[in-house]
Amino acid sequence: MTELDQPDSLPSGLRLAVMRLARRLRQQSVGQVTASQHSALATVGAKGPLSLGEMAAIEQIAPPSMTRIAARLEQMGLVERQVDPADRRIARLAITAAGASLLEETRTRRDLYLARYVQRFTEEERAVLAAALPLLERLASDE
Repeated sequence: MTELDQPDSLPSGLRLAVMRLARRLRQQSVGQVTASQHSALATVGAKGPLSLGEMAAIEQIAPPSMTRIAARLEQMGLVERQVDPADRRIARLAITAAGASLLEETRTRRDLYLARYVQRFTEEERAVLAAALPLLERLASDE
């Protein structure tokens, strides 16, 4: 019986493996962007122009923290403020070309990093990983 055969060891082993992998992938980031800034930038890139309140809710962080993150992203030229056409009192953040480029370059680097390691696996091991993807996606979802 292996350690992962123990009922409580699977969650612990999975947590450690996912955290290590996430750390290694974060190390493949481009530019001087923190993990929180990258996450916020990716949210703006995926969901379109968002208010700071919407971003804070999506990122599940306090509004003052989101204000600091957004200010830094704007300072770096990765996002820009746009006036909401329906309510001119509200500013929305939109991704800039530089922000989209940074996200794409980071995604490419991370994918290449994973591809190098996955190539070392046997065909059967790659099939196991492919079969596990839907389960990992379910674990990562909010449902």
